[in-house]
Amino acid sequence: MTPEYFPKISKIAYEGPTSKNPLAFRHYNADEVVGSKKMRDHFRFAIAYWHAMKNQLSDPFGAGTAIRPWDDRTNTVENACRVADACFEFAGKLGIDYYCFHDRDVSPELDSLKASNAALDAVSDHLLELQNKTGIRLLWGTACLFAHPRYNQGAGTSPSADVFAYAAAQVKKALETTLKLGGQGYTFWGGREGYSTLLNTNMKRELDHLAKLLHMAVDHAKAIGFTGQFYIEPKPREPSTHQYDSDSAACLNFLREYGLLEHFKLNIETNHATLAGHTVQHELTVAAAAGALGSIDANAGDELIGWDTDQFPTNIYMTTQIMLVLLRMGGFTTGGLNFDAKVRRESFDPEDLFHAHIGGMDAFARGLKAAHKIVEDGRLGDFVKTRYSSFDSGIGAQIEAGTIGFAELEKHVLTLDEVNLAQSGRQEMLENLLNDFIA
Repeated sequence: MTPEYFPKISKIAYEGPTSKNPLAFRHYNADEVVGSKKMRDHFRFAIAYWHAMKNQLSDPFGAGTAIRPWDDRTNTVENACRVADACFEFAGKLGIDYYCFHDRDVSPELDSLKASNAALDAVSDHLLELQNKTGIRLLWGTACLFAHPRYNQGAGTSPSADVFAYAAAQVKKALETTLKLGGQGYTFWGGREGYSTLLNTNMKRELDHLAKLLHMAVDHAKAIGFTGQFYIEPKPREPSTHQYDSDSAACLNFLREYGLLEHFKLNIETNHATLAGHTVQHELTVAAAAGALGSIDANAGDELIGWDTDQFPTNIYMTTQIMLVLLRMGGFTTGGLNFDAKVRRESFDPEDLFHAHIGGMDAFARGLKAAHKIVEDGRLGDFVKTRYSSFDSGIGAQIEAGTIGFAELEKHVLTLDEVNLAQSGRQEMLENLLNDFIA
């Protein structure tokens, strides 16, 4: 019989905004319909295996503090299966429908690729049993191409052809495992796909090689019948000085340049947007405008600390902005909100994982309700539409249709007594409007 790893915690229930129970949802009610969907379908929440189950809460200045009774830290299949049991118990008690993983989170890396692959086969057999038993599904899988010393100079961008080949073999197996588990997507995060100095870097060659790795993945997916969505996750730096997937715009440019855009969407992380000098709203909007917003790593960063702190999202203003972008694009298809976040080093008890996820889920529930009311109210959308109304007819419509050039535009301006300016941007009024809906 499988032991319980959270024996003191029952399934987390929705108790409403007045509840004082710290182990209850105040705002997230999975089956409550907002607009045309249940909350659970708006969000498609996912457990991040690497943070929730495996993170030991170390930082650059100290060892890990996490108490994790399911993980004895041995590189064995038996230990990996215990961690899987704990993950599915945890997700079930939270009512979360999905999980995400790196290959080396769910299964140990052993002395050879053959041995590592065999271990992954055994662990994925167990994961499949757990999925069938619980109904919890794999949102997306990925390969860890940054932790092992072999990847110290990159994986797809490594100057070593042997390292490139090893990375390709690892992606091949991770992709096959994702298919085996019914994963709805596959993510590439280029943690070391970048450079520390340009003095020793042939950037063009590295980008060419990275594109070849991604094309090989697309080809292999077709060969094995994997029809899930591919994602790239932007991040500007850390651990590299500069990473090639630095932000949404850079990723889109790379995908277009190398003929990959039809195969990939973006997985946007809040904390990575911050490190790129953007807001998450900006990064989501850039991706959505290109029809390439696929999934979201739901977390937050500490603006006082200059690295990727991966904190749980609690800012209702931010979750409202995120949900506004999602609602306007029609919501997720294969992607979801993956809690790529870890509890603080001081929050070492297993129970803290529940408090963190409850808080994040409640924050997004409040953001969804506010965003839905804003969309239904219509004033914000109408304001933006009116602001650009000069392009809906006349000379503006001709500009957008591409049926007019410089000569005609000059002729038009010469007939004007004065140039009609756009209406005031009313930023302050719109910020006040947004605040009216955030309770």
